[in-house]
Amino acid sequence: MTILFFLLSGTALAEVVENNAEPVALGPHELVESVTGELLEAIGKHRESFEQDPEPFFEELGCLLGKVVDFRFIAYNVMGPYRAQATDEQLKRFADAFRRDLIETYGRGLVSYGDETIVVLPLADELGEKRKVTVAQEIHGVDGVFPLYYSMARNKSNEWKITNVVINGINLGKTFRNQFSQRAQKFGGDIDQVIDSWTTQVSTEA
Repeated sequence: MTILFFLLSGTALAEVVENNAEPVALGPHELVESVTGELLEAIGKHRESFEQDPEPFFEELGCLLGKVVDFRFIAYNVMGPYRAQATDEQLKRFADAFRRDLIETYGRGLVSYGDETIVVLPLADELGEKRKVTVAQEIHGVDGVFPLYYSMARNKSNEWKITNVVINGINLGKTFRNQFSQRAQKFGGDIDQVIDSWTTQVSTEA
């Protein structure tokens, strides 16, 4: 389903105040809404050349997603209890492998985007000083309406970041975490082998 590949729609764009050119960070709702158009532009630009040379699209997608998706936070949570025993080098290796995996997997799905209509729903309550919110998005297509829910949180720089997505009832954070746990059990808790298998999966699918 092409809707699956909109779970990472986001970019930390900033509005510029005309009077003093000071950047003003977008709120979570505006953030998701604004990047949808930019993401569709990137798809249109790379669609024809993607099969012959996908790397330019992956690079642009990585730049967009890297500014709004907290890949490191998500990757560390995917590691679950194994994170506590991982070294700093292993944490970095897995975060990098996880990021690359998502960009390539969803990038390949994005180029198949068709005539769906994407709607970002308004926040149910006032944002106020909340540190965590859920932004709802709907994908309207020929197969019906599919909901996406973005878990978003403010970081220390007061920027909103996507930390998880639930799509059509499927919690992707939990899904990835189960995958990591299953691989860790398969390899007897050897984190390096889990990371290597994640990297191998990326390279064989590329």
